Amino acid sequence: MIATSDSLTAARAEALFVSHLSTADHPTDSEVAVAIRTAVRTYGGTRGCAAEVAAAYGDHPELAAPRMRWARSVIEDLYQRRVRPTGQQVTSLASRRPSHHTPLAAAA
Repeated sequence: MIATSDSLTAARAEALFVSHLSTADHPTDSEVAVAIRTAVRTYGGTRGCAAEVAAAYGDHPELAAPRMRWARSVIEDLYQRRVRPTGQQVTSLASRRPSHHTPLAAAA
């Protein structure tokens, strides 16, 4: 697994963290997308999701840490699979535009 720290990955992981999905689940791509959308709507946006994550870490850090590892793993796996080795994005839920890391020669 490649560790990333971009804000979109973090926001997706936070929304998945506060979603109804269980860490025992092996959700499909569409189940993850629905869970993220639902959580963002339920908690009033990504800041609301982040606040819920913070509360979970404050209340039960022993449960929150493994759940966040699970959420990050699911998000990173899902969106890493959608990136081609050249750095160009595959048509996906993530984006239909080339990655900002795409070499100039590949973007032309």
